[in-house]
Amino acid sequence: METPASPPQQNEPNRPNDEARGPRLREIPIRLMVPNLITALAICAGLTGIRLAFEGRYELAVVMVLAAAFLDGIDGRVARLLKATSKFGVQMDSLADIINFGVAPALVSYAFLLDNARSFGWIAALLYAIAAGLRLARFNVMAEREVKAPWQSEFFVGVPAPMGAMLVLLPVYLGFLGVEPTPLFVYGSVAYTVLIGYLLVSRLPVWSGKSSRIRRDLMLPILLGVVLYVALLMSYTWQVLSVTVIAYLCVLPFSARAWQRRYGTITIEDDGTSV
Repeated sequence: METPASPPQQNEPNRPNDEARGPRLREIPIRLMVPNLITALAICAGLTGIRLAFEGRYELAVVMVLAAAFLDGIDGRVARLLKATSKFGVQMDSLADIINFGVAPALVSYAFLLDNARSFGWIAALLYAIAAGLRLARFNVMAEREVKAPWQSEFFVGVPAPMGAMLVLLPVYLGFLGVEPTPLFVYGSVAYTVLIGYLLVSRLPVWSGKSSRIRRDLMLPILLGVVLYVALLMSYTWQVLSVTVIAYLCVLPFSARAWQRRYGTITIEDDGTSV
């Protein structure tokens, strides 16, 4: 004889079931928040740089933009170092990059100098900001490829966006050093801004230094050189930044030549593949 099924028990009024309670909140380690905090600080620095530029405090504005580019450039490395990478952090970093590497440098440059060229200056700033966005999109596509080409550990495709932010501000550095905003300098700066935008989206192979190794006997001299560079940067900021930018631009042809010697006539496609 079958026993009758017992009627469903009613939930007690003070003890809701798990489904009504919803997903339980999980505690996460603080180290997982550190990269996202760095990214948020980078966004704050970039936006603050824009505000300072339109308030006429140009030197501090450039410092904030460069600080934003630096913070935005290290947050991913910090995440990997702390083993705190996440999809949320990747998306947040991608959205921050366009502000710190594209919009902020373009608007600071426009407020300080390119505004003297009227519409031409604004068009140049727009082209640079859009080029930075395209460069970042291409980088994300290349990073998501499961199978990467051997050269990707040694070369970038085009000038990387963080370096582009430093390069595009060269006319501003020269302005701080006393170069007068003559029509020649202003319109030359417009052309230079467009050129940097082109270098960002170009297929120019740019040496990355990721796979470079240093001889043990050269480590101490290199460390001393870095200390000297930082000391000079703190004392002669705009002179050192100007020399750094010019030196980097001079190295680009040698980077392309090194690519040619090592990989021949391989063509780099927009998605990072090589044919």
